[in-house]
Amino acid sequence: MSSTPATQKKSAIDKALDGIERVCNKLPPPGILFIYLFVIVAILGAIVSATGASLVNPANGETVVAKNFFTGEGIQWLLANLLKNFTGFAPLGLVICMTLAIGFCEESGLIMAMLQNSLKNIPPVLVPYVVAFVGTCGNIASDTAMVVIPPIAAVLYIAAGKHPVVGMMCGYAGAQAGFSANLMIAGTDSLLQGITNNCIKAFLGENTTFQVDVTCNWFFMIASTFLCGAVIGWACNKFCDPRFGKYEGDTSNAKLEDISADEKKALNAAGIAALLYIAVILVGYFIGPLAKINEDGSRAFVGSPLLSGLIPVLFFFFSICGITYGFVVKKFKNVNDVNKAMVKQMNAMGSYIVFCFFCGQFQKLFAWTKLDTMLAISGANALSSVGFTGIPLFVAFILLCMFINLFISSGSAKWAILAPIFVPMFMLLGYHPGFTQLLYRLGDSPTNCFTPMSPYIWMVLEVAKTKYDKDLKIGTLTAGLVPVAFTLQFAWIVFMIIYYLIGLPIGPGMTYALPAGIM
Repeated sequence: MSSTPATQKKSAIDKALDGIERVCNKLPPPGILFIYLFVIVAILGAIVSATGASLVNPANGETVVAKNFFTGEGIQWLLANLLKNFTGFAPLGLVICMTLAIGFCEESGLIMAMLQNSLKNIPPVLVPYVVAFVGTCGNIASDTAMVVIPPIAAVLYIAAGKHPVVGMMCGYAGAQAGFSANLMIAGTDSLLQGITNNCIKAFLGENTTFQVDVTCNWFFMIASTFLCGAVIGWACNKFCDPRFGKYEGDTSNAKLEDISADEKKALNAAGIAALLYIAVILVGYFIGPLAKINEDGSRAFVGSPLLSGLIPVLFFFFSICGITYGFVVKKFKNVNDVNKAMVKQMNAMGSYIVFCFFCGQFQKLFAWTKLDTMLAISGANALSSVGFTGIPLFVAFILLCMFINLFISSGSAKWAILAPIFVPMFMLLGYHPGFTQLLYRLGDSPTNCFTPMSPYIWMVLEVAKTKYDKDLKIGTLTAGLVPVAFTLQFAWIVFMIIYYLIGLPIGPGMTYALPAGIM
């Protein structure tokens, strides 16, 4: 963070940022955080168990009583389930699978080549909207978008006669504030789906067949991608451009480099490989075994092997495209290079695996002590008694997630904490877990772009200072991003309300209400 001279009076934004930063800096890493939460839940379970409190679960009519971890039964449970709690943590395999696949595209250079090739020759008036849209779509490559998009956006802004720092802010806001939205199923979908399904099983029992698919929020997120591009682009024009004015620096390098002939050839090869793969999938659906066959002989998409197996389908799609590009462009010369690309991607997964280990223990203990179910029942009863349901409840939950996001930047960590309480609570109120997950995502994304807990905002600051404005400070950067984030948050909430009132599906076969017979 850039220091403020002692003689210079800090603005209100700087003071607020300093306060948030002090609080956030005291938070432990996610793995350690869940160790603390494990201990807290164990102690709370012992206290509630000692009081003899009990509740009736409306889902099955059974009496729910808290369990004490500090007993022979609790110790035996941990010894018998420690490994299962880790290896059975659903997001572990899902995220590693998607990371490997998209990693091929990243390591081969396919993602960078596509960005350079597609962002040239854009009319100046459309630049902010295109940058925001591409940034939002770019999150399919996870954190790569935060690193790659802002510098490219800066060059595009200079070419359009705009300030490059605003371009970096626009690209960063697209990748961060619009992180949940995408045209395709991304790693975020699989990660959150796994946590949601774990909570459903903890509430309804391990034998339940009810779960959410990885596509449960897909339709809404496709529409949200266009919303994010439009709103973020407009907000950057409205709030950021006036603060920076005209750029007076060097504009001699304000041009994206053309990709080489080899890269164009490799892009064409990757495109052909993608089309061939899609053709095989379509044949498998319309003729082969990838469709669900109804009793009348018709084929259905909802409930089909294609839908339930979408993660493996996407794994092969990204792998084929990335590997094809890599070999044609000669980034991959043999299978050893492919292996190195996989190993490099997995090297960055160490902290995530630590998170999965301890988060898995926490979630399973939370379920074993029955505290999650008791909190959900108590919360649902309280909300029902005061009539706090429907749209006011949705908005309040989104705003709660938005506030927490300022302090815990990891979307998976927040959902791992909130889902065991709110998924069953909303189920008791009659709402589908997939819809609850969607509401969480709306609150999790917009404030990503200005929270000081994100390391990427500091990266944007340092790059912008080095290349475009040596006097730039974090307060100036944040002052522009805050209105962008809150404008998007407001627009997204309004969009969700309209979407909900119309009754549009948020995903294939997805409803807002819990299906009959589940409870």
